[in-house]
Amino acid sequence: MADEFEAPGLPGLIQRLRESLPAHCILTRQEDTKPYECDGLSLYRELPPVVVLPETEAHVIAVMQACCAFSVPIVARGAGTGLSGGATPHRQGVLLGLAKFNRIKSIDPDAATAVVEPGVRNLAISEAVAPYGMYYAPDPSSQIACSIGGNVAENSGGVHCLKYGLTIHNILRVRVVTIDGDVIELGSDAPDSPGLDLLSVFIGSEGMLGVVTEITVKLIPKPICAQVVMASFDSVETAGQAVANIIAAGIIPAGLEMMDQRAIQMVEPFSKAGYDTGAHAILLCESDGTQEEVEEEIGRMRAVFEQAGATRLQVSSSEEERLRFWAGRKNAFPAAGRVSPDYYCMDGTIPRRHLGRVLRAIEEMEVTYGLRCANVFHAGDGNLHPLILFDANDPDEVERAENFGAAILELCVEVGGTVTGEHGVGLEKINQMCVQFSREELDAFSAVKRAFDPYGLLNPEKLIPTLARCAEYGKMHVHGGNLRFPELPRF
Repeated sequence: MADEFEAPGLPGLIQRLRESLPAHCILTRQEDTKPYECDGLSLYRELPPVVVLPETEAHVIAVMQACCAFSVPIVARGAGTGLSGGATPHRQGVLLGLAKFNRIKSIDPDAATAVVEPGVRNLAISEAVAPYGMYYAPDPSSQIACSIGGNVAENSGGVHCLKYGLTIHNILRVRVVTIDGDVIELGSDAPDSPGLDLLSVFIGSEGMLGVVTEITVKLIPKPICAQVVMASFDSVETAGQAVANIIAAGIIPAGLEMMDQRAIQMVEPFSKAGYDTGAHAILLCESDGTQEEVEEEIGRMRAVFEQAGATRLQVSSSEEERLRFWAGRKNAFPAAGRVSPDYYCMDGTIPRRHLGRVLRAIEEMEVTYGLRCANVFHAGDGNLHPLILFDANDPDEVERAENFGAAILELCVEVGGTVTGEHGVGLEKINQMCVQFSREELDAFSAVKRAFDPYGLLNPEKLIPTLARCAEYGKMHVHGGNLRFPELPRF
């Protein structure tokens, strides 16, 4: 794989780009390209030989056509907040930064939609449509910085995804430039579109199928009222059961988040959210709607938590307090920087009924790998975000942190979950794809990629592992290029 994309055409490509784009859009000096060597997963770094910052769709088309003509790989990048290495540059390729595509092109409050460019910040959409009493629902913790194009690439979620869905549920249409430089549109402004549902295939494809230049997002009315119940528990198992009880009671909260004691004690000094630092776990459970709806639902939530054994209940008494409760949860990642030189944020999803089992196993792994782990996650849909604390200056700790993370992901698969919930696969989880999927399934994924990118130039070496990688990881045995006993099912 290391020599798969040697790019002798790179000098010719750069010359062609200089003929097609303004000089200030092309960066080749190391001091200019260095800031693009990694995304939010800084364990993986690669200095790109050239960074291109297009300003128009015509520029993107020119870059794609040039890369195709010279067989040079291309990696698209949004705000660089991703946590799986999906925007890590290729050592012989072009890093295509879309930060200049930052216009909100139109807002239609009657249709409850907005047309935006991929470099628009997630939070900026809600800010722009606030005068119409609307907002964009998916809200990753990085929403103040992350771009909507990156959200589409990773199918991002957020604390309110339980009720309002992931990115895939809130996008109507995308405009895409293919590797050949053709422009296609997937989805439509209508609730449905004719033909195959290629929009669902594209969202979450991590830049492997094309480059987005325009997105039509759904907007929803801002709720009249919202309140949060903060419930404390004396064990993570009890809190996990309370999560299951909430859903079993027929309650679908606007948000349902869980933090363990280490996370609580890490976050509270940083954000001063008012968390119960003596609790072994807390749940943040939000209700939104009309005043009457919220009052009734909050009462039901309180009853479920009390019956589940909550040791303390607190309901937000103002909008300021509600936002403070959520600010603590959304600042868990930066808070980790105050207690550890580095942290490794994992992302796996499990059935809710296994929350207690998996958290107990993670506690045992802390001993096995000699590292601390703080747990924060979207409890309502079982999306875990363990924060493994380590020192990147210690090679042994780096190795243990990576092994710790791999063990968590493989445990997620073991209990019937997945290796990712919203952060994507990128480089980080490519080995665990060999654990979760059979070779036949991976071959099907590769066939979809070839249909969009027959040359294999778009974000290569990411998301879909090769047969050789799976064999190297020890999950598939290969002899003479073939699997042993190919007739046996593999999961």
